[in-house]
Amino acid sequence: MWAKVLRKVVSAGPLASAAPRLRAMPAPAAVSGYAGAGAALGGRTRHYSDTRPLSEIQLQHLEGSNSGIATILMNRPHARNSLGKVFVMQLEEIIEDLQKDKSVRVVLFKSQIKGVFCAGADLKERAEMTNTEVGHFVHKLRSLMSNIASLPMPTIAAIDGFALGGGLELALACDLRVAASSAKMGLIEVTRGLLPGAGGSQRLPRVVGINKAKELIFTGRQVDGKQAVSIGLVNDTVTQNDVGDAAYQKALDLAKEILPQGPVAVRMAKQAMNRGIEVDVTSGMAIEEMCYAQVIPTKDRLEGMAAFKEKRLPHFTGK
Repeated sequence: MWAKVLRKVVSAGPLASAAPRLRAMPAPAAVSGYAGAGAALGGRTRHYSDTRPLSEIQLQHLEGSNSGIATILMNRPHARNSLGKVFVMQLEEIIEDLQKDKSVRVVLFKSQIKGVFCAGADLKERAEMTNTEVGHFVHKLRSLMSNIASLPMPTIAAIDGFALGGGLELALACDLRVAASSAKMGLIEVTRGLLPGAGGSQRLPRVVGINKAKELIFTGRQVDGKQAVSIGLVNDTVTQNDVGDAAYQKALDLAKEILPQGPVAVRMAKQAMNRGIEVDVTSGMAIEEMCYAQVIPTKDRLEGMAAFKEKRLPHFTGK
């Protein structure tokens, strides 16, 4: 049994071989303004599936002292970042690339639409689907959220506005969440005759506890940032600023705290916790042991001990 678990841990771990880094794709003229918005954050932006006039998802690698932080920029203004077919396809492409990218140590999710994180399902698109098509698309959404949750590096959702239905499920798939105090969050599917179908019914109870999760899901209630932090739905809340990116700035500060830590150790710690929480404590201890074994032969472990001995800050390389 544990041999099987070990194979999963090793194959998904930071010591697995990484694919070559893709080159940045040139942005079409129609999206140059949005590329500028990304560039203002101090990095280079990669666009995905640019066969459409406007790229709905962009991946920005921060540079300089923030090198190692990547921001996924969500930009579907006409539909409030709702989870439409193109949006989902482009996000899938980014997540697939990030699974292989060992240079990225932290991933942030940020909306480019002021006052909105993600409005959830695209109900206009959904209304045109057959019952079978709806089932297939929701299955695709569920798989996407699981792939986000299984990214090897820490992920942080910066919730600067509405995160409803599938939008909150996206945030729940992240390791950490930071929200503006004015942001509104909720799994509101029951108000549409549905239930959370992209992982919300499973992840919310694991975050806030089964009793509070049932209360929120049964009522379709929305909570603001202050209420969310009080029940453990988000890690922190901040007062919104004039620009509308206070949660992102706070999430960026959190990413900067993670950035200098040993990347192999951080990735293995994430695996140990994510896999361990699903099993009994004894089994979790065995998972921890196997994850720890992945760190022992690394250069980073030796660097950490040397830095302690020499009374200096360590310089981790992820090897």
